[in-house]
Amino acid sequence: MKRSAFFISDGTGITAETLGHSLLSQFRSIKFEQITIPYVDTQEKAHAVVAQINKIAAQDGKAPIIFDTIVNQDIRTTIANCKGFMIDIFSTFLHPLEEELQTSSSYTVGQSHAIVDESSYKIRIDAVHYALDNDDGARTRNYHEADIILTGVSRCGKTPTCLYLALQFGLKAANYPLTEDDMDDLKLPQVLNENKSKLFGLTIDPNRLTAIRSERKADTKYASARQCEMEVRAALAIFNKTNIPYLDATSLSIEEISTRILAATGIGRRLQG
Repeated sequence: MKRSAFFISDGTGITAETLGHSLLSQFRSIKFEQITIPYVDTQEKAHAVVAQINKIAAQDGKAPIIFDTIVNQDIRTTIANCKGFMIDIFSTFLHPLEEELQTSSSYTVGQSHAIVDESSYKIRIDAVHYALDNDDGARTRNYHEADIILTGVSRCGKTPTCLYLALQFGLKAANYPLTEDDMDDLKLPQVLNENKSKLFGLTIDPNRLTAIRSERKADTKYASARQCEMEVRAALAIFNKTNIPYLDATSLSIEEISTRILAATGIGRRLQG
C-alpha cells in the first residue's frame, strides 16, 4: 500500500514531522510519500497548500494524511477544507491542556524551536563545537571536558551519535577510533585509559561494516570482510577485557543508540530535548 502524508506548519515543521513520523512508523505495511511544507503563515500560502493536497488526493484516489501545527485559527480553517485526513496536533492537545492548566495558550508561532533560553542555546552550540573539534580522536587533550567518549572501530556510528548527543541533549561527546595498533595489543591507548570512566563502546555486525566501508572505499583492505571481522572481534575483546560498557549499533537508529547510552550510563542531560 502507498499513501501520501503532509507535515504542515507555520514554523519550521519539525514538530509536525517528529510526531507524524512516530505515528506513521507504526504502519510498516504502508509506504508513505512524505511532504513537508513549513512557514505556511498567510492565506495565500494556505490556499496553495490546499490545492497541492487536493491534486495529490485526486492522483492517489485516497485522502492524504495531514499533520499540522498551524497556530493561526484562520489558516487552520482554510487547510481543514482540503481533501485530506486532518490530524490537527495543536487543537488536539492544546485545548485539553488549557482546561487542565486553567489558562490560555500564547498561540505563538515557533515557540518549540525558538531561542527562548540563551543559556540553553549556548550549551547546545558549545556541545556541537566540542563534538566537531573532538571527532575521530582529533584532539584528545580536551577529553577532560567530555561527558562521554565513544570508542569502537571506524564507521560504526560514533560521529553521528556524538553530534546527536550534542544537539539533542547538550552533552559534550568525543569519539576515538580504535586502530590496528590498539587491536594488536588488545589494550586501551593511554589517553583512553586516563579517561576510562567516560568510555562507552559501539560495536557493529562485520557484514554491515563491510557494506558501509565499501560505499566509501570499495575494493580496499579497509573495507574487506576479513579486515572488518578482525577489527570487530578485537574491539569486542578490548571492551570485555577492560570492562567498558558497549552497545551493538547494527540495527539501531542514532536516536536509539543515544538514548540507550544515556540509560546505560546514567549520564544526565544538560538539555531536555
